[in-house]
Amino acid sequence: MVLGAALFATMGVCIKKAAPHFHSFEIVGYRGLIGAVLLALLARQQGVALATRVPAMHLWRSAVGTVSLLAWFYAIATLPLPTAMTLNYMSSVWVAAFLVGGSLLLQRPAQPLRQQGPLLATVLVGFAGVALVLRPSFEGAAALGGLSGLLSGLTSALAYLQVAALARAGEPETRTVFWFSVAAAVVGFMGTAVLGASAWVWPQVVWLLPIGVLAMLGQLCMTRAYASGATLVVANLQYFGIAFAALYGLLLFDDRLPWQGWLGMLLIVASGVAATLLRERAVPRLPAEEHA
Repeated sequence: MVLGAALFATMGVCIKKAAPHFHSFEIVGYRGLIGAVLLALLARQQGVALATRVPAMHLWRSAVGTVSLLAWFYAIATLPLPTAMTLNYMSSVWVAAFLVGGSLLLQRPAQPLRQQGPLLATVLVGFAGVALVLRPSFEGAAALGGLSGLLSGLTSALAYLQVAALARAGEPETRTVFWFSVAAAVVGFMGTAVLGASAWVWPQVVWLLPIGVLAMLGQLCMTRAYASGATLVVANLQYFGIAFAALYGLLLFDDRLPWQGWLGMLLIVASGVAATLLRERAVPRLPAEEHA
């Protein structure tokens, strides 16, 4: 999981390097194409058929996952790398918010809402962290990037819940991620057809290949971690990705966040860890989250 977190953070570096020359739809398209090719080869090696009995479920998972990818890549392009990474990792807090909302809507006398009090507290702490990270001083592209980061975390949580449903339906991970990659390629290149394609200029074009490769390797590391490790430990080790992103931001991009930003990121990580622990008690069999 720690290696996977490092790979995703490194992918974020490549996105920031490519973003000045390629727009988000192009980056998503190439990331999806490279991932689909690699996953098709992996599925063939594993003997996993890519045909599915539940295409509608894959369509919804791919739709929300692609929206999350577009929003996250735009956030990476416009915000400091650790800030964009943290907002995407809000997915744990969003899932907790969904659980609290479901308890409110479906509340029964035998299951009072106050039993969800600790989970509700983690949600409030998480959004307090967001308020600190996205201070009112954010304007223009930074404000839009912040909203995109929040959208990426929200849609990532929706995709995560759908991944859980696909796992319960017996769909292998390779097939699920393959169709997501295909959808990302289709949407990315459709958007590129509308907005126009950027010229392949050296050395900017070099950054497109590692984006897809690093995302694929990161997903394989996460899958292996959840298959062989303790779920709660592994789920919380994913937050190393924020630490790696912060290190990259300081060393490569001279990111200088105010103390409020660092405090907000700390609150989001703390709330995400707490939400994962509390959520495990309520829904103990959910599979790995995906952030790329």
